[in-house]
Amino acid sequence: MFAISAVITNKLRTFLSLFGITIGIFCIISVFTVLDWLEKSIRDSINSMGNNVVYVQKFPWSFDGNLAWWDIIKWPTISLEDYRAIMTRSAKVEAASFLAARGDRIKYKSNVANDAVIAAVTDNLEKVVSFEIGKGRYFSPFEYASGSNVAVLGADIAERLFENADPLGKTITIAGHKATIIGVLKKEGEGGISLSNTDEITLIPLKFGSNFINLKNRFVDSQMMIKAKPDVSVQELSDEVTMILRSARRLKPVETTNFSVNTATMLSQGFDAVFRGINIGGWIIGCFAILVGGFGIANIMFVSVRERTNIIGIQKALGAKRSFILQQFLTESVLLSITGGFLGLFLIFIGTLIVNYFFDLKMFLTVGNIFLALFISGIIGIIAGYAPANAAARMNPVDAMGFSF
Repeated sequence: MFAISAVITNKLRTFLSLFGITIGIFCIISVFTVLDWLEKSIRDSINSMGNNVVYVQKFPWSFDGNLAWWDIIKWPTISLEDYRAIMTRSAKVEAASFLAARGDRIKYKSNVANDAVIAAVTDNLEKVVSFEIGKGRYFSPFEYASGSNVAVLGADIAERLFENADPLGKTITIAGHKATIIGVLKKEGEGGISLSNTDEITLIPLKFGSNFINLKNRFVDSQMMIKAKPDVSVQELSDEVTMILRSARRLKPVETTNFSVNTATMLSQGFDAVFRGINIGGWIIGCFAILVGGFGIANIMFVSVRERTNIIGIQKALGAKRSFILQQFLTESVLLSITGGFLGLFLIFIGTLIVNYFFDLKMFLTVGNIFLALFISGIIGIIAGYAPANAAARMNPVDAMGFSF
């Protein structure tokens, strides 16, 4: 009760104490909130790529010390012959698709989408990677086989070309070739960070795309996406794909593999190290902020002890023990610190609501961060308040009362 009364009575001192710790908690927990959102977005994106899918590409997603960038540049691109080798020789593949992409212009009447990503694909793409059709439909087997001039647009491309109009059935021009829109992909939105943004992509059948994408060009952006059978691990599939492609490319045992078999696990492991470093940086930034708040509370508590010296003397003269005086000031310090922590959390909560309203980022304050903030606040309150509280508890009652008169 003494601690609560002191906090309520000394409003200015309470405000100054709360301000320091509030800013400190706001700094450290806001950093962790952003990092949690960033990590969740990236990990969700990695998981959406599939834990049982391998991506055969020219460039690796992670480098070891045995590969040089200038050597990788010389490697041949992933070709249709590689795709056919996998489809005819593999015993562990459930589904596979070949994709060749380029940036080009898409036009509808006077509306133009410059540098749009055009992806020409074989069948079974929908069986390997995860995406949803928002409007219309996906390609039929006949459209794949015949190379029909049809297209499925990403949501952002559709908005740029048609604004509020219905794009289904409309004819667009892709790199000078006419195509009919049969579908629009469901919008991913801005709710996170995606490693493969389908909102900006336009899908077309490979045979149609071969009219303006040179599949023989060694610099064409091509890849294979291969999904393992249910009873096959991604490592088994990766080993088999490597063996088949080395054989198809007639590589000798002593020759270096001139393609990359990438998996979502490789990305996840790479980001683990990145997020460990970022979290350490977050702790460093937060600790400086908390340190300032802690010194603020300690200084205010020393002032509080000095102002209440006569009260401490009277309490001791009436028989109050050291532990009572110590507990009284420690409680006040912790109460101030935790209250400041709550205010910091409230500011972060308001901040997430504002950010989500304007940017649709789906950022939120986690329960773990709430408990972390209150735990840190409590610890800072104890540490910052112990020295003033101990000084008050060790006062001689006669000296304390004499000092006040």
